[in-house]
Amino acid sequence: MICLVAVAIYFFVAARLAEPPNGGSWLGYILGVVSAGLIVWLACLGVRKRVITAGHYSLKAWVSAHVYLGLSLIVLATLHTGFQFGWNVHTLAYSLMMLVIASGALGIWAYATLPQRLHGNRGETTRKQMLEALESLDKQLHDLALPLDRAGAQVVRLSLEETELGGSFWRRLTGAYGNCATSRALRQVKALPAPADPRQADALEKIETVLQQKADVLGLARRQMQITALLEGWLFVHIPATFALLAALTAHIVSVFTYW
Repeated sequence: MICLVAVAIYFFVAARLAEPPNGGSWLGYILGVVSAGLIVWLACLGVRKRVITAGHYSLKAWVSAHVYLGLSLIVLATLHTGFQFGWNVHTLAYSLMMLVIASGALGIWAYATLPQRLHGNRGETTRKQMLEALESLDKQLHDLALPLDRAGAQVVRLSLEETELGGSFWRRLTGAYGNCATSRALRQVKALPAPADPRQADALEKIETVLQQKADVLGLARRQMQITALLEGWLFVHIPATFALLAALTAHIVSVFTYW
């Protein structure tokens, strides 16, 4: 509704002027004040999250208003510019605002879709159960490797000592575990020559099965971490961009009242 009213007033005024209203016109000032006020209010969501209330001013209602009023800035701030852009602090503030809005939209998509993917990936298995399953499989590998010769034991040791779970944010986000030690161990154990000792042959067969089970659990856990990283990753853009926007907005306002 706010956007429709702003658009109607803008084009009504523009039709009666020689050139469209810009940031320096009376309408531009009004739209600028409203936009700046909304930006400051929207930036207060982080503070609001630390206060628990119910009713019309609950956190849920605040977040809902945060989303819709944030999207309305696309129209209000654009009309404030009068569609005039350049290499200056004013356009910088506008660009940062659009970046904040875009990252916020990404956050809306993340919270609307990723929790379902998170639940679908893990099924009825919790993160704690995944870790316990990995510990149990590692113990089985350790016990099964006891009758093996040196070559076979080294393959099992590779999975036990060098398998990685987690790592940097970027690694969790991309799921970049192409050199997974357990996958390498699984390939190597398949390539080992069949031992003459029946006990070793039986142990290698069981180790191959357990390594495959471990690779499956690792894949599940890594997908879980990837989805969680996606769910949180947009904040690494949204929050720093918000602070940069507040700084650019301050510079924009100061420069307008100082030099214009």
